[in-house]
Order: sequence, then structure tokens, then C-alpha cells
Amino acid sequence: MEFFATTKSPWDAQQLQEQITPARLPHFCSAISTTLESDAQGGRYHTDWGEFVISWQPIRGGLRMSMPTCPNVLSWSLTTGLPPDPSQLVVHATINRTEHDPDFIESLDEFVDAWIAGILSHC
Repeated sequence: MEFFATTKSPWDAQQLQEQITPARLPHFCSAISTTLESDAQGGRYHTDWGEFVISWQPIRGGLRMSMPTCPNVLSWSLTTGLPPDPSQLVVHATINRTEHDPDFIESLDEFVDAWIAGILSHC
């Protein structure tokens, strides 16, 4: 399943990578409440769904993060400066299921929206 949110980007891709570091994930997404430990590649966090490892990597246009040990293998990217609209910040999240219960789907919609809200509140 895929989940999207977009807004006019306040930053370019390099600024996304500089601002949204593994140690600072909770500052930008309310669904990630606490950094338990972190390094340059990610860390361990308390989230709305429990405690998970989140990996972090710079990619073309921004960042990719994932929860490789969660049951749904949630992964998401934050990108800007790319076609079809380089001015947009795109939050794109995926899970490894084609269907899920409505409450979980709603929590993922809220997750991508939380990234937009968090980024906009910190620029």
C-alpha cells in the first residue's frame, strides 16, 4: 500500500538531509516520539506503533527511511526538487501489504501528514 502527502517545499534536498538527521526525527514527526539511540545511519525510536529501528539514508532529492523490523516493513521518503513539480515536498510511504485494517491505514495517513506538519513547523 502507498501513502502520499505533498506541500510546497521550504527546503532543497540538501537542506532536508542536513535538517532531518537520525537524532532529530522526533522533532519533525509527531508519530516518532523519542530517540532512544541514534547514529549516522539511523537508530532506535519509540513510535506510535511501538519501539522500532529506523534506518536513514540520503537519496537523490532527499531522504529515505525505513523500519526494517516492523511487521509491515514501513518505508518512506521525503523528496523535493524532482519532476513533475520540483517545488513540491513529497512524503511517500509504503508497506508490504495490499490491504490492512482501517485503523492502521488511518494511522499511516496521519503519519505522512505529520511529516508535512513537522517540517513546516520547523522552517
